Amino acid sequence: MAGVRTQTQRRKTSTHESFWRHRSFLWAKLAALMCVGIAAAYLIDARHLRPGPSGGTAMGYVLGTIAALLILWLAALGIRKRVITDGHYSLKAWVSAHVYLGLSLIVIATLHTGFHFGWNVHTLAYALMLLVIASGAVGVWAYATLPNALSGNRGETTRKQMLAQIESLDGQIHEAAQPLSRDQAQVVRLSLEHTDIGGGFWRRLFERYDDCANAEAIARMNILLRESEGEGAAPLVKIEELMRRKAEVLARARRQMHITALLEAWLFVHIPATFALLAALTVHIVSVFLYW
Repeated sequence: MAGVRTQTQRRKTSTHESFWRHRSFLWAKLAALMCVGIAAAYLIDARHLRPGPSGGTAMGYVLGTIAALLILWLAALGIRKRVITDGHYSLKAWVSAHVYLGLSLIVIATLHTGFHFGWNVHTLAYALMLLVIASGAVGVWAYATLPNALSGNRGETTRKQMLAQIESLDGQIHEAAQPLSRDQAQVVRLSLEHTDIGGGFWRRLFERYDDCANAEAIARMNILLRESEGEGAAPLVKIEELMRRKAEVLARARRQMHITALLEAWLFVHIPATFALLAALTVHIVSVFLYW
């Protein structure tokens, strides 16, 4: 029983531990140790090289091989993340290794170049690597912070419940609009039939809802209220209140979609840049061996 409790406790600890701190920063320490060792070896080797270090020296080939193998291994996370397991080869361990070893590539690849850059495929591969690392860093930030923003925005309400609230408010608005004249009903129809909850990816990403039909309907309803008197204004007051409640739910739902779009946006750079990097890396390696 003690063994079962220990195993359960270890599993709970592993569940709540972030990939940043996985196994007490194991991969951070390994990556830092590797960078320090490689930098030391590079400096020692550079003292004996004339005119200086470059990617074409023995050390340059060693560092290039390490960098290339790391890039290929890290790219495998895109496949590996679809298989979730416990233990030493868990997704959390892979993500932790992906982050810290990915950052170590900045040191390894830069030393591989010998700080020689130019307008060629070799520098292109290096630049694409930096782009992949930068976009990956954005992705790490997104997945570390935005889920909390999603939870805080929706509170106790799920996205499905938000949509149900909007549908319910539309039903109430439609019911309240029965006594209205034809012209007044046109304003209500604007909110009911032309309100776009989400929209395309770029619209959700930048929250561009300046042309919101419900907001336009509220503005027109306010004009109708100023022109109405007595009992004729009562339905308009109720409808305007319902439209404002709808606007609040819409804002929360759109904010939810905006945060989700932010979670997706970095992939539009990271994945194409990764494939471009693999292509440039292949050309880089082939050209080096062709002219070796």
